[in-house]
Amino acid sequence: MSLVPRNAGEASADLDLTEIIAVLSRTPGVLRAWLGGLPDAWLDANEGPETFSARDVVGHLIEGERTDWVPRLRMILEDGETRTFEPFDRFAFRDTIAGRTIESLCDEFDQRRRDNLAWLRGRSLTTKDFARRGRHPAFGVVTLGELLSTWTVHDLNHLGQIARVMSKRYATAVGHWREYLGILSR
Repeated sequence: MSLVPRNAGEASADLDLTEIIAVLSRTPGVLRAWLGGLPDAWLDANEGPETFSARDVVGHLIEGERTDWVPRLRMILEDGETRTFEPFDRFAFRDTIAGRTIESLCDEFDQRRRDNLAWLRGRSLTTKDFARRGRHPAFGVVTLGELLSTWTVHDLNHLGQIARVMSKRYATAVGHWREYLGILSR
């Protein structure tokens, strides 16, 4: 399946809601299996100021489930382009995660994601719905299909980010093998 960038308003016939849900439904389990029980040194490593650690990513994903994906989908379905999405604060999660275990964060993310996917499944969206338009505060007109695609790729992007950030924790420890570990040069 090829997801080629399209003009806003152009339907994306190659999007498949079943495939989107298949990816989105797996992210909580991946995070739980990967991060649960790890020492804080792994969970809190980052790439510097204003960057995310693995724990931050989970908090950020929770915030997206709470304030971004489904609220924006609802706006497109209910209001179309007449209302602009609320801007998303990438760092709004910080107070939410303070002092919490990774397990409790994974539990919350899992529950919010299950609720949001249940809502999404209940919409019975069609290919025609993917062309429905909304208004993003920075991009202007966007489509429901673009939002669903972005939700999916957003998860994958952050899983890749976690792998990169955690890998860099041992960037110097790998010695000469660094040249074979492309993740350390990203």
